[in-house]
Amino acid sequence: MKIFLLTLWRRTKAVFDSKLLAESLLGQVTEALGTNSLLIGIETGGVVVLGYLIKELDIDVAFASVDVSFHRDDFEIRGLAKSKKSTSIDVVLDGRDVILVDDVIQSGRTARAAVNEIYDFGRPKTVQLATLVDRGGRELPMEPQFVGGFVDVPDSQKIAVRLDKNKELEVYVV
Repeated sequence: MKIFLLTLWRRTKAVFDSKLLAESLLGQVTEALGTNSLLIGIETGGVVVLGYLIKELDIDVAFASVDVSFHRDDFEIRGLAKSKKSTSIDVVLDGRDVILVDDVIQSGRTARAAVNEIYDFGRPKTVQLATLVDRGGRELPMEPQFVGGFVDVPDSQKIAVRLDKNKELEVYVV
């Protein structure tokens, strides 16, 4: 089921129906989880979404995080992010069903870098991608299997995800 969202414009930002996005993604990921599943959040936005999923899931599931800074193929253009986090995978990856979690997918470069980082730690059985927001514009053949919703904003605008004061996901344009 594809969910397309309308936006409510307020000055310089658009506020999306974040609850609808989050519940849609949660439902899809919940159906896909098995006893061999491992959720891996991409630093930093994907870790925010991963935290929400873990909080809302009714089952215990293994989780980890990856920092993709050194696997990006465009760091000469973007520069290296000053990440305070590093990859944290404390479980055996070999043979696991990995669901890679990100906040927003556009070009596919971050997802590709995350897959490269994961394979530095082991050889999972499967790797699937879950994202809260798909804004299109793929430059690489990376398509998420689980999507909270699709949004259409100009390339000049950035979509951001954060936790609000009630620890709920909030999606907005900056």
